[in-house]
Amino acid sequence: MQIKRIPAGVYATNCYILMDEGTKEAAVIDPGGEADNLIKAAKDMGAKVKYILLTHGHADHTGAAVQLKKEFTAPIYINEQDYKLINNGEFMYGDIVESVDKYINEGDTFILGSMQIKCILTPGHTPGGVCFIVNDKVFTGDTLFAGSIGRTDLAGGDFETIIKSIKEKLMELPDHMRVLPGHGLESNIGREKMYNPFL
Repeated sequence: MQIKRIPAGVYATNCYILMDEGTKEAAVIDPGGEADNLIKAAKDMGAKVKYILLTHGHADHTGAAVQLKKEFTAPIYINEQDYKLINNGEFMYGDIVESVDKYINEGDTFILGSMQIKCILTPGHTPGGVCFIVNDKVFTGDTLFAGSIGRTDLAGGDFETIIKSIKEKLMELPDHMRVLPGHGLESNIGREKMYNPFL
């Protein structure tokens, strides 16, 4: 498995390109902006983009999704709860309502060659927030950061819900599991259990 992290857009959102090195099949997680840079990075890797996966619907995580879909003919996946807020035109949600192909649900899996991406629902930052687990890594979007958690003051956010999601879903993962967040540097579950002040 090859992972490339590309901070993109005005909020330096971490976009991740995951690629199975055998088949070159790839998924792009949270293409937040700078579409040309993301497209070039994927092509430089030789990636055959199969999925565009969104942890949630905020514009800084969805800004380049439509351009990547057009370039690679890859479907866009998001949870239905966030799609509804996008459809309502809520503040800070991306303008991708016409481009979403399928909804992500708890337990869904996405196959890239020999790699399996598993989805878990982690609402709180947004109602439809999701995280993706691949082997010993979890891509947490804006649910969990190194030493912090996602904000809950935007439409659909709820503090008690995000804490519940983190404690019941993410903190149950093995301590060694790497946390690859939507902003900032990576961490691991054990470190967040011990040092994250919100937990």
